[in-house]
Amino acid sequence: MFELALRSMRQNVKHYYLYFFALIFSMSLFFVFSSLQHDQQVQSMLESSDKFLTAFQSAAILLIVIIVIFTISSNQIFLRRRSREIGLYQLIGLSKGRVARYLIIENVLLGFGALISGIICGALVSRLFVLILMKLLSLDGLPAIDFSLPAAFDTAIVFVLVVVITSVQMIFMIYRSTLLNLFQADQQPDLSSQPPSVLASILTAIYAVLGIVLLGYGYELSGRMVDEQLVVNALMVILSTIAGTYILFRVTIKWCFSWIRRRKQGHLGLYNSLSLAPLMHRMKGSANSLTLITVLSALTITLVTMAYSFYYSAEHDTRLAMPDDFAFENRLQDTQAFTSELESKGIHFNHHTIQAIRTTGVILNRLDESSRIEERLIWLPAEQLHKAGRNVSVPSKGDAVQYNAGGLNAFDDIDLSKRYPTGIELQADGQNVSYTLNELVLENMLNSNIFGSQMVVSEATLKDIEDKMFKTLDFEKVQFDAYRISDKAELALASSLYEKYKLDDHFSYDFYSQYRSALELSGLLIFIAAFLGLAFLASTGSILYFKQMTEAEQEKQSFKTLRQLGFDEKMIMKGIVRKQMVVFLLPLFIGILHSFFAVKAASFMIISDITIPAVTSIVAYTAIYFLFAIFTLGYYRKVVKHAML
Repeated sequence: MFELALRSMRQNVKHYYLYFFALIFSMSLFFVFSSLQHDQQVQSMLESSDKFLTAFQSAAILLIVIIVIFTISSNQIFLRRRSREIGLYQLIGLSKGRVARYLIIENVLLGFGALISGIICGALVSRLFVLILMKLLSLDGLPAIDFSLPAAFDTAIVFVLVVVITSVQMIFMIYRSTLLNLFQADQQPDLSSQPPSVLASILTAIYAVLGIVLLGYGYELSGRMVDEQLVVNALMVILSTIAGTYILFRVTIKWCFSWIRRRKQGHLGLYNSLSLAPLMHRMKGSANSLTLITVLSALTITLVTMAYSFYYSAEHDTRLAMPDDFAFENRLQDTQAFTSELESKGIHFNHHTIQAIRTTGVILNRLDESSRIEERLIWLPAEQLHKAGRNVSVPSKGDAVQYNAGGLNAFDDIDLSKRYPTGIELQADGQNVSYTLNELVLENMLNSNIFGSQMVVSEATLKDIEDKMFKTLDFEKVQFDAYRISDKAELALASSLYEKYKLDDHFSYDFYSQYRSALELSGLLIFIAAFLGLAFLASTGSILYFKQMTEAEQEKQSFKTLRQLGFDEKMIMKGIVRKQMVVFLLPLFIGILHSFFAVKAASFMIISDITIPAVTSIVAYTAIYFLFAIFTLGYYRKVVKHAML
């Protein structure tokens, strides 16, 4: 059995090379990822933040799931492709148990080779990935060059898991299949000489429309799913989108192809016969893999886009939330001491003071008149803000404008036009005092660690509020001293000086520390997303390639017949290119469409425009994805060229 397995591997090396490469790639990715977890610098970050640790652990689990799904799908394709060989072994007298033993030996040898190669490749490039992570996190220094034994042990555990699962899959396939099934498994599926009945045609049309309806419902619901039933809505969106995608590939697309064939009265021509006809006959059997590829593509693009958006907008969003580098509230002595320290260190800065008041009030909700939630309000004079360099207009007397960089997170409908203008009510001497709130602007006038909702008014309105509210218990007059550092290179030093002035509470952070925290978290997220994206790409591209390899072998006789009839290689390849454009472009296009609505639904978490991160992610994914299409066309060209041999 061992000798037979070695001989089979030598004979089938041309079929195994990409499968073997994909296994090596998966094992290398996991080894590198595990090496990162055991790296001293990364471990120090993980120990400092529970978010980092949770992100790494979740990504490791997801990476294992990706590898398992990929190997199961790939193994299923290769088992089907070798079904005739398995049937021959049984036909000459080998029992099912001995055939299963032979396949398991081959699977272990192939996997062990991929494990060793993957660990070696991973060890060679792991330091490069650590360097990339340090660059993303703006960390100084060079990573140490060493071999991680714990990472190799973790990778070996994943290898054992993969081998066990694929071996069980092989045993199940062998004992479930009859000899007749094994010899017919590689024949073209879904071919029927009998035309469908009228009832069957009507039901097919209904199912075809149902797939589009489910997708439309999922897309529509994704635009309004952010409310108190977010979890339920998200689950409904996922289920309807996946179900719609499956029906689309299994029924809808085939139904459209059948309609085109009826329109042409069966006269498809050479190119359509090489592209449209094979797709129509195989679409039902390929529905599972195409759905998986589409969902994985959508998930990959969404993950990478959101992670890159967080990283891309880290500085901009932090600046919107914290317009000043440092701020003090009613702390005159600390302000003077901090100013002296900045001057002694030669740090250039701009300092401005804003006199404001804080009261308690109710912001009326036009969508729910019964909602009366009291909150603390900071009333800021627009004239002083303008002198401090803020780009702000002066509201009319009695009017106010709310500034809140995270304002979208607080609303479930995301449509601010439904809520504004509205009113603000204050209680003074048992009477209501009302002011008009014109709009909400998605930025802050003061740092987000300043307590209270920020309301910008004219100095005349501020004086009116002070005159009416100064006798109330919750009235407070406040002075804000804010600093902006002129040179970004001096921010780190200034932030270290500010550390001693931080109070022992949650509201004492500064711009630089918040920006560094956001950069580290988003950098780690984009690194993990890129890792998972590579794994997804290896899975989706390889699965498509393996299926097309199988179909190319099944169509070899057709190519031979066409060559005998006088059609040259160039003419046949034109039809094949059309087919591959549909096979690769259709899952990609639908996956991008899924990701567009997914990113749009989650975009409320990011203040900045995410167009550039989204386009960059899609272009990068598409470019790598099409490498597998080029490999596929190259394999088809080889099959067509050797069809007459």
